[in-house]
Amino acid sequence: MKNKILFFTPPFTQLNTPYPATAYLKGFTNTLGYPAAQADLGIEVILALFTAAQLRRVFDLAGQQEELSDNAWRIIALADDYVATIDPVIRFLQNKNPTLAHSIVTRSYLPEAARFDDLEDMEWAFGSMGIHDRARHLATLYLEDLGDLITEAIDPYFGFSRYAERLGSTATHFGPIAGALEAPNSLIAQLLVDALAAHIAVEQPQVVCISVPFPGNLFGALKCGQYLKRHHPDVAVVMGGGYANTELRRLSDERVFDYLDYICLDDGEAPLQCLLEYLSDKSLTHQHLKRTYARVGGVVCYLNANATLDIPQRETGTPDYGGLPLHDYLSVIEVVNPMHRLWSDGRWNKLTLAHGCYWGKCTFCDVTLDYIQRYEPVTAAMLCDRIETIIAQTGQTGFHFVDEAAPPALMRDLALEIIRRRLTVTWWTNIRFEKSFTADLCLLLKASGCIAVSGGLEVASDRLLAFMKKGVTVGQVAKVAANFTDAGIMVHAYLMYGFPTQTAQETVDSLEMVRQLFEQGVVQSGFWHRFAMTAHSPVGIDPAAYHVQEIGPEFGGFADNDRWHDDPTGADHDAYAEGLRKSLFNYMHGVGFDYRLADWFDFPTPRTSIPKRFIAKHVEAAEDVAPRPSTLVVWSGPLPLATLDETETGDTVATLAFTHRQHEWELETLPAWGQWLVEVLPLLQPTAGQTVLTFSQLQQDFEENSEGPFAAFLASETWDSLREQGLWLL
Repeated sequence: MKNKILFFTPPFTQLNTPYPATAYLKGFTNTLGYPAAQADLGIEVILALFTAAQLRRVFDLAGQQEELSDNAWRIIALADDYVATIDPVIRFLQNKNPTLAHSIVTRSYLPEAARFDDLEDMEWAFGSMGIHDRARHLATLYLEDLGDLITEAIDPYFGFSRYAERLGSTATHFGPIAGALEAPNSLIAQLLVDALAAHIAVEQPQVVCISVPFPGNLFGALKCGQYLKRHHPDVAVVMGGGYANTELRRLSDERVFDYLDYICLDDGEAPLQCLLEYLSDKSLTHQHLKRTYARVGGVVCYLNANATLDIPQRETGTPDYGGLPLHDYLSVIEVVNPMHRLWSDGRWNKLTLAHGCYWGKCTFCDVTLDYIQRYEPVTAAMLCDRIETIIAQTGQTGFHFVDEAAPPALMRDLALEIIRRRLTVTWWTNIRFEKSFTADLCLLLKASGCIAVSGGLEVASDRLLAFMKKGVTVGQVAKVAANFTDAGIMVHAYLMYGFPTQTAQETVDSLEMVRQLFEQGVVQSGFWHRFAMTAHSPVGIDPAAYHVQEIGPEFGGFADNDRWHDDPTGADHDAYAEGLRKSLFNYMHGVGFDYRLADWFDFPTPRTSIPKRFIAKHVEAAEDVAPRPSTLVVWSGPLPLATLDETETGDTVATLAFTHRQHEWELETLPAWGQWLVEVLPLLQPTAGQTVLTFSQLQQDFEENSEGPFAAFLASETWDSLREQGLWLL
């Protein structure tokens, strides 16, 4: 008999959608025949906390504190208003109480504290929002006010997208975490334990698998493990996920296993399958496990560290969202960053196009780890099968493809398959700014439902981009971003400062590049990240090669990922943080382009060396679209009605009339060409059971079924008109 499994994600990740790891693993164990359930304890704790009954308890506890900020006392003074409004507001953010928006936007319904202080100054940033969006923003500020009170007076570990993150960040020693775990449960921790206990009582699993994607999930995971070891010692407790994969590859402190039984690294499927087999078959030994930590004889052992992970992506199954409260998540709007709104607003089904990164060279990235190093794509047909299955499961058609970098060729094939199956989906993903993202490809992606892409511009300096082996140039990024923007796809740029050897001049020049990208309107969203040296990146493995010096932290047997470093040849990177943040905030809202770059900083900075039209010239540059023989030729428009007409000079022309959803147009051409187009355009449409023609096949068909040289057709106004109206070369 196969053991029953409970998968769950501990607090906290996102309010609007479940983290996908448990759905992936449940889908995989479905293929193996294991009974499995799943839970998102993060949203369950949030919904248990933000109720009238629990808020009354929060206010009672907060009121017992002696030293609180004026803001906290204001919130406590408005306790009755918060208790009276919390349940309707939560239902509103769950899209279950939409008419409440009209009351919220009056600014007389919700109690307001410090989070509302800057609201009047922000009117220009969101004044054009509709009633419901504006109301969701106000409701978000209202929740954040309550969150501030909870953090100050009830539980300093609390955060809406993390819990006890500082304990899990750079946690080289386990001692502080162990001490916190042994302290009495806070209100939040007790709600977590209560939620877990309810699932254990209903599901009665023999194996509990905890996914820990981030440092802000670690403490919650171990708190759950603590409860299980004390009250359900026969249940096997397993931890895995992104945190373990990156942080725990040198684990030696055996105290961790007072709270857990096993820690699986890398892709969960193969290690989990081996572990489940081991737990079910008493004849198997620990050596059956793959890439799994266990305490054996009081010693931490990493078993079969180099075992292959030999389960192809096509055999991992379709993510299964069954059992998750998909209609109870909260859609919040923080407003400031358009891409961050996608993260927090609406529920997105999560999928990957491919395992790993097809580029895998960036020196700041953890390219030595399996989840990036091993590249394995899935076919477009299988992806669409999974999309259709998940839509049937969830009733929701929004997808976030959570790839390290989505491969352009696979994105093309997926878009064609979506159109071929006539699926209605809305999707977004992360990319590299490859030159293969031509204007035509971007139009195809838009037609298939793509609404946004994010990609790493990183340090907007060609020297540093080459040094970090990014494989792009600033000019290339500008042209590709323009192609996406012109197609109606939002572009978010990940920006980096503080990369090894980055000078003050390069920092200012990078900001000028960013300013021009926003001024040209080809990037709509961005975020500056401070470079961090990690243990599994090329920089972290060989700091001297990048002219930096590792200075800590001391490894104490637990986590090992973040590495502290000095950059003796670089600028004072931290000094630039606030100016970069402030300028970007303004650029995202279309203002501040005429400010001198020096005005964003409170210390002297170099003058930029970047020409004023550097980005504009790259955006305006003609795109090389000379087709290769294998280029796909796709007609995205409707099929025409054709007539033969006589001109005033007595010549006969073919008139092809096209009726689009939004407009109509006519094409006059030679009769032979018109007849050929009527016959060939259906072969260029992505339809069920049909593969569109390649450029060489199109040429062959023209030469066999029409008149004149193909080169003359390509040089004609007929070809130009078709290209303008939706003939794509992909």
